[in-house]
Amino acid sequence: MLASRALGVGNDSTLPLGIEDMARITDWPRHERPREKLLALGPDALSDAELIAIFLRTGARGASAVDVAQALLVHWQGVGGLLDAPIAELMGAPGLGPAKAAQLKAALVLAERHALSELRRADTLTSPAHCARFLRIRLRRREREVFAVVFLDSQHRVIQYEELFQGTIDGTSVHPREVVRAALRHNAAAVILAHNHPSGVAEPSQADVRITERLRQALGLIDVRVLDHLVVGDQEVVSLAERGLF
Repeated sequence: MLASRALGVGNDSTLPLGIEDMARITDWPRHERPREKLLALGPDALSDAELIAIFLRTGARGASAVDVAQALLVHWQGVGGLLDAPIAELMGAPGLGPAKAAQLKAALVLAERHALSELRRADTLTSPAHCARFLRIRLRRREREVFAVVFLDSQHRVIQYEELFQGTIDGTSVHPREVVRAALRHNAAAVILAHNHPSGVAEPSQADVRITERLRQALGLIDVRVLDHLVVGDQEVVSLAERGLF
């Protein structure tokens, strides 16, 4: 019954008059159908829900594939949450089942692996642009704030990506001692900090600047450099280093 309420489907639910007639994407105007829209305008013209709907192909009773996809994104707080969702839970979501859940999980993991492999292939990681693509996949459109760290070796090559803290829509509590502990565990020489803004606006706040400085001081005690702090929004990733904010 997972995500049933978001879809408006269930054993006892009914849909408003006329909705069922439009539940099938094949009934939509051709230029509004996700597959045709992608072919005509390219993938950037589609929302996350529309892209996922192309994989799903069909929806649930009284709900289109886009409705199902949107319910999944809401329930798991975006694409990053879907990446972490257990396959057993995905299989139980309305409109999925084993075949669709496996196909969706495979597509999402492949996208993440590609982005992470590009990150790791870089000889040295010196530009925020190297991280931006991967971080947008992981953190964009999460409903709650997530604080993550990319751990680097002495040559600024990627060791690991780790999400350390999750908070409410208003913010997250970042504990410097936990970041220090993780840096020591990974034997990191440098880090890139990152977090999302659930509002979708990537503009850094004064709180972002303050926590960056606290982490720089804490990590400096163990000779780990903070190279940057990236803020992820819906449309862009902002670098505090490029802004001259630390």
